[in-house]
Amino acid sequence: MRVGIGYDIHRFVEERPLMLGGVEIPHIKGLEGHSDGDALIHAICDAMLGAAGLDDIGYQFPVNDDAYAGIASSELLKKVNIMIKKKGLKVDYIDSVIILEEPKIAPFKEDMKLEISSALAIHKDNVNIKATTQEGIGSIGRGEAIAAYAVAMLIKDKT
Repeated sequence: MRVGIGYDIHRFVEERPLMLGGVEIPHIKGLEGHSDGDALIHAICDAMLGAAGLDDIGYQFPVNDDAYAGIASSELLKKVNIMIKKKGLKVDYIDSVIILEEPKIAPFKEDMKLEISSALAIHKDNVNIKATTQEGIGSIGRGEAIAAYAVAMLIKDKT
């Protein structure tokens, strides 16, 4: 068993859809980023890469590579899953927390779990998503950004 942790933060920007966990969430702003800015999936990717002993998401998918401009982060997650499989590993469990003031994500958590579990070819019960606020403190508390933490547990792939 191997464990990795990931973190990501993105600021809100105008005229962009808000993507979290591979799901478009209705909101007046989206997240800035070279890809679709999905902070949750980016944190999960980094957790998986770390557990596999691989370099971080910025190294794997550099911002100066136009191939990743605007890409759906769920596609990056699939690519990371292939990378860990090449190392003889597979995802056993993902635990995550999104830190944001708004919007409320409770109505979208099940869809996010389905999107993430589908990208990783695991059961949706092996993906956990929680949310909390920053209690009005800092850039997240002022509603300027969203951050996410994730932990990935990888096991040997016996298939």
